Amino acid sequence: MKRSLTIALLIVAAFVIFAYGFSVTQVNLEELGQESRQQALTRILRALAHPDFIAFDQEQVEVNAPVYVPCPAAGEPAYTPDTSGPYMTVTPSCGDPRAEVVVEGVGFAPDTNGVLYFIPDSGVQLQIGRFETDGGGYFQTTVRLRDRESDQAQQLRATTRRNIGNAHLSQNGIDTINKIIETVFMALLATTLGTFLAIPVSFLAARNLMATVTSPVASVALTLILVPLGVWLGGAVTGWLGQTALTLLGDWLPALVGLVVAPVVATILARWAVPPVEKSPPGALVRLLRSIALLAVALLAILAFYLFAALLIAAGERIAPLLGSFAFLGDFIANVGGIIVLVLPIAGALIGGGVFLSIAGRLGNTLADRLSPRTLKAINIVLCAVAGMVLALLIGAAVEWLYQLRQPRLTVVWPAIIGAVLGIIVAVRSRADEPLPLGLAVYGVTRTVLNALRSVEALIMVIVFAVWVGIGPFAGVLALGLHTVAALAKLYSEQVESIANGPLEAVIATGANRLQMIVYAVIPQIVAPYISFTMYRWDINVRMSTIIGFAGGGGIGFLLQQNINLLNYRAASAQIIAIAIVVSLMDYFSSYMRQRVV
Repeated sequence: MKRSLTIALLIVAAFVIFAYGFSVTQVNLEELGQESRQQALTRILRALAHPDFIAFDQEQVEVNAPVYVPCPAAGEPAYTPDTSGPYMTVTPSCGDPRAEVVVEGVGFAPDTNGVLYFIPDSGVQLQIGRFETDGGGYFQTTVRLRDRESDQAQQLRATTRRNIGNAHLSQNGIDTINKIIETVFMALLATTLGTFLAIPVSFLAARNLMATVTSPVASVALTLILVPLGVWLGGAVTGWLGQTALTLLGDWLPALVGLVVAPVVATILARWAVPPVEKSPPGALVRLLRSIALLAVALLAILAFYLFAALLIAAGERIAPLLGSFAFLGDFIANVGGIIVLVLPIAGALIGGGVFLSIAGRLGNTLADRLSPRTLKAINIVLCAVAGMVLALLIGAAVEWLYQLRQPRLTVVWPAIIGAVLGIIVAVRSRADEPLPLGLAVYGVTRTVLNALRSVEALIMVIVFAVWVGIGPFAGVLALGLHTVAALAKLYSEQVESIANGPLEAVIATGANRLQMIVYAVIPQIVAPYISFTMYRWDINVRMSTIIGFAGGGGIGFLLQQNINLLNYRAASAQIIAIAIVVSLMDYFSSYMRQRVV
């Protein structure tokens, strides 16, 4: 009895749920039977079945017949048509305004559609009907005369078009081919960019790699204090060096000379700063000079990259006009130089942050090893207070930039106080030499950012990028690339989490550091699945790039949206077929490559 009652209640609940679902989704079966809906559906399906891809050159045929509005006083005039070609008769050949007349056509092209126009004295064509000839080129239709009175004969004109010559691609077909090629390369560039960025991020989002990363309280606090300073300093120095180099040595000849000299000087300094064998430990002054020399080597390397970029830009701009149809090769060379110029400040900021991260880790470990617990506890309290203040100020600066509150108390004062207090609480509650799970913190932040990015569709991202770089395929590449980073980083990281632990433990047992452990124990296990995921993502990006065009992302989607908005379903059909063909080919190609490579 209880089971029967439960089943009955489940049936009633399902009935109520689906009934409410029909109401919410506005299911209306009466619309299916409306004649206007069926006619519209038939018209669209027929248009989709005749894609505008192939066209013929057309010849327009016009046949005129006189008509009088109103009838002359002498009665209906006689008219004898020329029967040597297509001709048309009007019965009666005169009438009052808005009167109906019968129009017959003979000798027209068989099975052809045409348009009937009324031509008043002004010569303006006024459409009054359409016709369709039978297999013998004959038609008959009834039309209503226009309200245009005149003492002279006016005209009824039948206009048809017939195909001449051989078939060729229509303009819509040419546009479709160009846009589908653009779509494929959008997906290729987005996949390449996303893969390049997703691989290093995936290691930070792998729990099994990050769970073992711990650091003393002092190291964590110093990291929060020094890394932002290193990022700012590295970006600022790199940007200043690049601006100076491009200003003074931006032309191709000075850039070429500097590109030769800078590596030579850097090599000499590097060999002196890092000698292969030393008989005795160097003194403090020598170590300081060697550190300065290594810094100079880094700056010379950055300078060499800037000079190389300047040389690429100058060379590309010079050879592009000389290549004619292959000018895109010169533009590509110049764009590569431009990309290097854009990326170097970011790379400098990351390198600066990495250097200060290493300094913070070593200094924190030194403090934890050499100081007594009480002294270390006091230092930890101070460092954690400063670290909490720095982190809170960074968050406050981000909030101020986003919302423009213009209230320093809310974005500077209170965040600094709260951050310092929270830092002190963490330092007090932690043992002086207790290692904190820094890796898990990085893992959590990375996964949160990836989840947030993945929750926003590329169709939304492209709106932002279209505002930033303008409507077109470049905005689509950036949107797809960012979404690819989030998607691939998740897939990559989950693959890293599923690798065998035996090789990791074996490599670690040899005394290898973390980087060596990743190179020799992790990467050999993930190469094949990484390739498979990357190729599958390219397949996905091809399909997604056909959609983001609806939001200004370029590609064939942009053309498809235009034709749908104009109700040009024949042209839209050509784009739909092209998308289906390319997606199918990409599926077969990716499957073949996975079998060969993976």
